[in-house]
Amino acid sequence: MTLEEVRGQDTVPESTARMQGAGKALHELLLSAQRQGCLTAGVYESAKVLNVDPDNVTFCVLAADEEDEGDIALQIHFTLIQAFCCENDIDIVRVGDVQRLAAIVGADDEGGTPGDLHCILISNPNEDTWKDPALEKLSLFCEESRSFNDWVPSITLPE
Repeated sequence: MTLEEVRGQDTVPESTARMQGAGKALHELLLSAQRQGCLTAGVYESAKVLNVDPDNVTFCVLAADEEDEGDIALQIHFTLIQAFCCENDIDIVRVGDVQRLAAIVGADDEGGTPGDLHCILISNPNEDTWKDPALEKLSLFCEESRSFNDWVPSITLPE
């Protein structure tokens, strides 16, 4: 049995309220992290931060639309980032809507097109541990998902 087949069995009891709560918490966390200046966007930028200061990273978001699923290079980057995050006890989630993510964080380049939002890291804004209620909710969501062997749970962002 492959990992895809196991995932297809819906081993995680996904209640609508649980998913909506996680989506709302992620939305709040992204806005809060952006205001604090502790949000890193982009696969390569995130890899640099993970390499230099992994202890300061508190959360990771991987985002890919359906057309990105066929991008082998991106999937390899995702696999490496996932492994690094799991090894360093960094909570990680997947989001299936890069455009919605762009609307939340407002990351546009000079041409008005969304920048690279395939990977977003949230770091501690200072030496102290960052106490954010949304981060705590997402950490609990990730912990519950791991108890059902869903190591990188998918979250749907609210409209």
